[in-house]
Amino acid sequence: MLKAEDRDPMKQRRPRTRRTDRILIFASASLAGLIVTTALVPRHVALAASNPAPTSAAGPLKPTVGEAATLISALDVELKRAMSSLGAGASGTEQQPKPYFLSYAVADGTQVSITAQYGAITSSNQSHRRSVDVQVRLGSPAEDNTHGDHRNSALTTVQLPLTDDRDAIARSLWYATNRGYARALDGILKVKTEQQVRAKEEDASADFSEEKPQTALLPAEPALVVDRPAWEQRLREISGLFAEYPDIFYDRVELQGSNEADYFVSSEGARVATPSRVARLVIVARARAADGMDLFRAETFEAESAAGLPDQKTMKEKTIAMAKNLEELREAPVTQPFNGPAILSGRASAVFFHEVLGHRLEGQRQRGDEEGQTFTKLLGKSILPPFLSVADDPTLATFEGTSLSGHYDYDDEGQAARRVELIHNGVLETFLMSRLPIASVAQSNGHGRAESGHMPTGRQGNLIVTSSKTVPDSELRTMLIAEAKKQGKAYGLYFEDISSGFAVTTRRSPQAFQVIPLVVYRVYVDGRPDELVRGVSIVGTPQAALNSILATGDKQEVFNGICGAESGNIPVSAVAPAMLVSAIETQRQAQGTARPPILPPPNAHPAGLSSGKSEKDTERGAN
Repeated sequence: MLKAEDRDPMKQRRPRTRRTDRILIFASASLAGLIVTTALVPRHVALAASNPAPTSAAGPLKPTVGEAATLISALDVELKRAMSSLGAGASGTEQQPKPYFLSYAVADGTQVSITAQYGAITSSNQSHRRSVDVQVRLGSPAEDNTHGDHRNSALTTVQLPLTDDRDAIARSLWYATNRGYARALDGILKVKTEQQVRAKEEDASADFSEEKPQTALLPAEPALVVDRPAWEQRLREISGLFAEYPDIFYDRVELQGSNEADYFVSSEGARVATPSRVARLVIVARARAADGMDLFRAETFEAESAAGLPDQKTMKEKTIAMAKNLEELREAPVTQPFNGPAILSGRASAVFFHEVLGHRLEGQRQRGDEEGQTFTKLLGKSILPPFLSVADDPTLATFEGTSLSGHYDYDDEGQAARRVELIHNGVLETFLMSRLPIASVAQSNGHGRAESGHMPTGRQGNLIVTSSKTVPDSELRTMLIAEAKKQGKAYGLYFEDISSGFAVTTRRSPQAFQVIPLVVYRVYVDGRPDELVRGVSIVGTPQAALNSILATGDKQEVFNGICGAESGNIPVSAVAPAMLVSAIETQRQAQGTARPPILPPPNAHPAGLSSGKSEKDTERGAN
């Protein structure tokens, strides 16, 4: 699910809901039960401990060549030693099962983070983290210790030494492998016991697919250089702009740069090393309406390097526009529940497709007694209007000049990333596959993804929606008004910006989704100016929502975010055109009970305004 975090919106991010899936979106708002992330999430973010590295004003972020060579060599040696020793049994001891598969996946990354609030720097640091996921499988590919609800029994995660210390690395791998083997033994015993008492499964597919091992040691990325004094000054300036808006009681501006190398070796012969780097600047601001409703806006900028981020003038303009919009939202009326026609902007449409469609096309959701399996039996059948096609292409690093967060070269099972045509002219063709087979698809298609500390599953990368029925935005608006008149509605809705969303895919719960917009307008049929409203939440069921699409705009837009599901939080992108739907259902968001800050902020500008009043409030009082 895509979402944003209210308690601390600036968590970590970079490479790498159970059953209730969510997308953590970078430009998102908070929501009860949803955690929205607006910063970099490393693949190894699950590890609680961090290992600080020496800091410098403008030091490069890059694992050293010596460490990489030593690490790969240690992985190879320890893996072979473990495969030859585990299950062999010492003299006089009981024979134990030998692993049929063993892999080591290492995430080795350095990161710089600078945060400003209220015009001042609140943190500025650099860190280095390295962790390993050890996967041990016992039994056979047809049935092993990961079967059913025991998938996590194959995985053990520990931190690795940061230094070029061969003996220390080997010792850590030995420790993790022994722990992993013990967990796998417990898992296979439970699987065999349960199989004796449970009914026949709907999908009796194997637990692990046979794939050709990949060998690819890709060259390291250039070091990510961040001029920290210069960026600290830039962040102070951006954060300081909010001082002119006393109704904005919270702001945070963060720059994060990450340079990571991921390594994967397996007993099948896979040997993969892939680099990644990213720089991102996130601007977050919050205000509160007089009735207690919290309001949230964010802007994100992403590039491969800090130098590739927009200039200061652009960032300041975006910040001021965001602050003004928050002031307008405070005065906007609260919307009422609505069921009628609407336009979703390209960004809003992208989140819509990720939540409503994308999660239901992930392979593991097509098997298991608890999954709703919305589209499992619909291969070769129409599930979208015939003018729409959907692909997932993680091989794309950019789309029309915009960086895509969901790009990767190899997935977290060592398989090459590839473009997958999911839906062609409305017809479902396949699913997003890891190495967990399903009845209709036996092989991986390079979409096994995970955050460190989680087992890979089929996940989205860059979900791309294309349309053969496009019209200019002006015509899409005309069509909206015509559809509203046809339905006897006084207005239709236009969703300009989205914060987050989530989807429920289990059969024990309603097959529903929810998307949380940030900026919504009523478009009146009688020609009145569009009216900004607040407190809107889009809800519905997937098949009804997808079949209500009437037409799309002629320009695709990108939404970058973090998606959380059973295999952890991973970076994703969704690309889609604006779309017109004949019917969309909305409900009111939670109102909130907290008052705006009673005490006005110190040195508030413009002078004389309290945090609980805007200029409009003051003018009305004077009249």
